[in-house]
Amino acid sequence: MPIASPEVYAEMLDRAKAGRYAYPAINVTSSQTLHAALRGFADAESDGIVQVSTGGAEYLSGPTVKDMVTGAAAFAAYAREVARNYPVNIALHTDHCPKDKLDKFVRPLMAISKERVARGEEPLFQSHMWDGSAVPVGENLEIAAQLLDEAAAGHIVLEIEVGVVGGEEDGVENAINEKLYTTVEDGIAMVDALGLGEKGRYMAALTFGNVHGVYKPGNVKLRPEILNEIQQAVGAKYNKGDKPLSLVFHGGSGSLLEEIREALDYGVVKMNIDTDTQYCFTRPVADHMLRNYDGVLKVDGEVGNKKMYDPRVWGKAAEAGMAQRVVEACEHLRSTGTTLSK
Repeated sequence: MPIASPEVYAEMLDRAKAGRYAYPAINVTSSQTLHAALRGFADAESDGIVQVSTGGAEYLSGPTVKDMVTGAAAFAAYAREVARNYPVNIALHTDHCPKDKLDKFVRPLMAISKERVARGEEPLFQSHMWDGSAVPVGENLEIAAQLLDEAAAGHIVLEIEVGVVGGEEDGVENAINEKLYTTVEDGIAMVDALGLGEKGRYMAALTFGNVHGVYKPGNVKLRPEILNEIQQAVGAKYNKGDKPLSLVFHGGSGSLLEEIREALDYGVVKMNIDTDTQYCFTRPVADHMLRNYDGVLKVDGEVGNKKMYDPRVWGKAAEAGMAQRVVEACEHLRSTGTTLSK
């Protein structure tokens, strides 16, 4: 299947919310991790989302080049070609973008998409995230409203964050405190500023104790009921039912399955997964290197074993390990077997 069109992406998100499931959004940093994600979605018969962060986009441009737009554009072009060979729909997304990187990352990519749409083509990315968690809520929503106008012009879905995700990602670190919980008042203010689709489509990462990074199950203190409270309040004020918002779950590593499933019931349609897939990609590589020490290194003047240090050998193992974690994510998020292509 090709990369999802704006219409297909909209249908994916609508069906997910109605069906109480969500799509894993897998961070990728290379062709190998992209293929691992695509393989995992195909094995699970689930549509999905692959995304690049600002750091991932820099890396994709070349570790010494560090040009986010170049890396993101190259990734999108490559993904558009190779995704045709997988029998699922894939949306392309850019992850957390703070205020100081908007003009170096999201806005230039939106401009490219607007030009593509004007030529009758599809946008480069299907959605972009504005991470305004580090600025006051008023400023966050003011910028979000501006970006929503730009996104709508490029047939793009905007993702915003109202609240704070704790921990660290791509050099942005937030304390673990009461700010990790979005309030009902914040949710109402968001809808007052952005509407409920009439100004452009958006997803909201409302925080309910989420923390980026590595945590054992049960160590993250989540309160998914906050999502329901905000959904109910917004629905009542605007007469839009019990789940008017499409929500995003960040910082899911270490979450209990019952907490994840409860969040799905309250309208989460996208869940970011990065820490776990990084480990599942790297673990088979470490295993290969340790088990084949004499082959991957030219120990004591020997020649080693090319069949052991060929990057394709350990690369395939890495991709398989990460793909299996994507399959597991689809099972946890109830998206297994839900692809629109069936």
